[in-house]
Amino acid sequence: MTSSLWILIAAPAMSLLSSLTATRWLCSDRAARRGPMDRPNARSLHSHPVPRTGGLAVLFGLVIPLLALGLWEPVAPELLWLCGALFMVAGVSFLDDLGEVPAAGRLVVHLLAAVLVLLAGMGWSHLDLPGTWISWPLWVAVPATLLYLVWMINLYNFMDGMDGLAAGMAVFGFSAFGILGLIGGEPQFALVAFCIAGAAAGFGILNFPPASIFLGDVGSSSLGLLAAGLSLWGAQLALFPIWTAWLAFSPFIVDATWTLLARAWRRERIWEPHRSHHYQRLVLSGWTHRKTLLRAYVLMAASAACAVASPRLVEREQWMLIAAWAVIYLLIHLRVRSCAPGSALDRP
Repeated sequence: MTSSLWILIAAPAMSLLSSLTATRWLCSDRAARRGPMDRPNARSLHSHPVPRTGGLAVLFGLVIPLLALGLWEPVAPELLWLCGALFMVAGVSFLDDLGEVPAAGRLVVHLLAAVLVLLAGMGWSHLDLPGTWISWPLWVAVPATLLYLVWMINLYNFMDGMDGLAAGMAVFGFSAFGILGLIGGEPQFALVAFCIAGAAAGFGILNFPPASIFLGDVGSSSLGLLAAGLSLWGAQLALFPIWTAWLAFSPFIVDATWTLLARAWRRERIWEPHRSHHYQRLVLSGWTHRKTLLRAYVLMAASAACAVASPRLVEREQWMLIAAWAVIYLLIHLRVRSCAPGSALDRP
């Protein structure tokens, strides 16, 4: 094996072990008593208090190998800017875990973090669909980039409502990014993506239902930023079009976006907690956490695999793939709606 291959194997393994070790410590009685707890309420899917500090373990599992990488070779400027944005999002999210931070304050920090990503040159500057390339003027690209980053930060937070779900999406989604980075000849991009997947997997071992620990806002918001940041970074490196990244994380993107639009259509207060996501409806209709989660994992694995394959398909096949996934998500929605009507489940 070459030294680069050894690094690609050792660094994600280090992320996994570091994250797992930190997660085990955060689950201990001594650490749990000192940290924030997620206490069940009328809209929760869990029934007893659980530590919500798991995101710190994920970040610890990511930071250790990245520091080692910085000592080993020059780090891409995009990664440095992304780490700065991550520090901001993780910081305000951890404060929110410790005590209520005003929504306006969180939004301002999220926007500032998005500006850092934009300043790194990772703007969403064009619409790239199969056979279509439309460059956007600056007055469109800037707000589109900021909106995309802020939405992904919050989207991932919204979807972190069931044991093992957010960690699993990170494992599958970032693994797809890592494979695409290797195929495209960008080992540093691949290494970062695999390390995020490894850190999420280490945490996910103790987050699998019944979970001993939750991500908390510090973990879910950070993973959302990283998903958006790496999708823009990968598109900038011409590893894949942006829609490929959306496909890799489509189980979260579709559910959260559809739910938001549906609640807005019903004129609900979209900023308030709810139980309208598809996975919540299935659990509340009688599915066990494990049954729901394992089926979600199948969906995540399939979307990630299709995302990896998509850049090498011809234009007609890419459109067929997009259409096929649109049908899949429509069928999923109809299936969930038939077994768990939202009108009955959204009441506290």
